[in-house]
Amino acid sequence: MTVTPDVQSLQSVPRDASVEEILAIVARDGGVILKNFLTQDQIDRFNADVEPAMEALRPGSTHENEIVQAFHGNNTKRLTNLVTLSPTFRDEIIDKDLVHDLCDATFLEESGTYWMTTAQVIEIGPGNDAQMLHRDLENWFPFIGMGKAGPEVALNFLIAFTDFTEENGATRVIPGSNHWDDYEDRGTPEATVPAEMEAGDALFFSGKTVHGGGANRSGNEFRRAVAFALNPGFLTGEEAYPFLVDLEVAKSLSPRVQRLLGFRSQYPIGSPGLWQVDYADLGDHLGLDG
Repeated sequence: MTVTPDVQSLQSVPRDASVEEILAIVARDGGVILKNFLTQDQIDRFNADVEPAMEALRPGSTHENEIVQAFHGNNTKRLTNLVTLSPTFRDEIIDKDLVHDLCDATFLEESGTYWMTTAQVIEIGPGNDAQMLHRDLENWFPFIGMGKAGPEVALNFLIAFTDFTEENGATRVIPGSNHWDDYEDRGTPEATVPAEMEAGDALFFSGKTVHGGGANRSGNEFRRAVAFALNPGFLTGEEAYPFLVDLEVAKSLSPRVQRLLGFRSQYPIGSPGLWQVDYADLGDHLGLDG
């Protein structure tokens, strides 16, 4: 295994820290905790938006593959299509200036436009084992071989909606694993540190960083988070939002969120455009500009 710097915890910064400071820490450690990313009012309103769907959702995975089942967690709820379910999520959380400032600074020069690959509530219940360690870039296999020399192909915002403690399943991270030479090396649990956070804080981390949900040994606590990840416009995401989100809802969103969800075309570096209709922007075809 590649030697990891002796980092005992993840660094935290205030939400008004500069984009340059935040990205410098992520480049060094692989991730950073953004304090007070959401307000308590936003947490309360989001929870009210999704609570009926969360109550109807059973824990565990519906996937037929046993490895994927274990990855999803036997006592973990994963709720997707948050754009449809939560006005708070679509109007406030994914339209935050800080989200777009960080993604602009990361993706635009190297890759061009970007969009959201997935967004989900992840609620880890008591007795759930630790998730297998992984890197988010593993969704796109060639980038494993490219390793640290490859482009950034995923940025993840993991927001704590309850306090994250080591006992209740705080996400585990291996700081510095973004610098390893071999990206097939996922490290060991002993090398991880817990991303302990207060509700409203967010872990912002690179797709190159080894991480995984922690084991919930609390006995009675449910660790709730919202994770949403973004990738360059030349890669396919996990959720097919134009087939999930009603067009009338999409028309109510800002242009940058419309593009984030795939209702507008993507323009990667060197490309005249992707995700188009008759070589014209998808947004024009859908009448998003009136």
